[in-house]
Amino acid sequence: MDLFSSILVIFGLLVFEVVNSVDNAIINADVLGTVSPRARKWFMTWGLFFGVFVMRGLLPLVILWVAVNSVHATTLWGTFFAGEGGSTAEALEIAAPILLSGSGIFLIFIFLHWLFLEEKHFGLPHEKFFFSQGVWFYAISSVMLSVIVWFAIKINPVMAFGTTIGATVFFISHGFKQQAELHEKKLLDKKGNVSDISKLIYLEFIDATFSTDGVLGAFAFTFSIPLILIGNGVGAIVVRYLTIHNVERVKRYIFIKNGAMYSIFFLGSIMVMEAFGTELPAWLAPLTTFGSIGWFYLKSKRYLEFAGVKAG
Repeated sequence: MDLFSSILVIFGLLVFEVVNSVDNAIINADVLGTVSPRARKWFMTWGLFFGVFVMRGLLPLVILWVAVNSVHATTLWGTFFAGEGGSTAEALEIAAPILLSGSGIFLIFIFLHWLFLEEKHFGLPHEKFFFSQGVWFYAISSVMLSVIVWFAIKINPVMAFGTTIGATVFFISHGFKQQAELHEKKLLDKKGNVSDISKLIYLEFIDATFSTDGVLGAFAFTFSIPLILIGNGVGAIVVRYLTIHNVERVKRYIFIKNGAMYSIFFLGSIMVMEAFGTELPAWLAPLTTFGSIGWFYLKSKRYLEFAGVKAG
């Protein structure tokens, strides 16, 4: 990968990580408002180390290592350099469809769940219609999974299994997110007897849950762990900064999450198509991310101008 492509990928990962973590930043800001200054400082130092190097660095490495070793790859360090050496490169080529199909269905399910079931500011006309048909999320998701698995079995049974793993990870992580939302109310209750340590553990748990979306989505951009670490890591640092300093300003851009969800859908679709052998240019993932998020950012800005609110 040349220098320009690497920079494009890193910037795409950064933007995707930041926008996809807006909800995480809002939750963090709400909970941090109830803890001591010392706890907030810890969150921005050691908590940042965990969020960047463990979740955005070690987690994708482990995922890639498992995928590669599922087809009898060589070593962990060969995997780290993402293709340096013939045996690892060949293993990556074989493992890629397995990883792409699982990650792709995971991201598509996130989008469908948002489209059908989650409360939102309607940014496009069809969103209101799909939201009114929420019960169809389960039927459409199940049928889509069945169809993809059916065609994947004909290519590679392990790829089909990877697809089901992606769906499984979605439902597990979604269950954790729902439970976390219920637990958040208890943490924000100033009358509740919840220690700062418990709140910090909760924030790190939430960050780990939300980071799964960004880590799996990163594979639509690249399999290079160093690039993922740089892009997602810098994005995580930006999210922590927004948590402390500018979260109220971010909340004003009411359609930003719409942009994040559509970028998730496009990335998931790209991954599934690539898993089935479709060759797509490397710039497509960053371009769809910039386009989706940029369009809804401008839409949010126009909304603020129309409402007479200073965007800042």
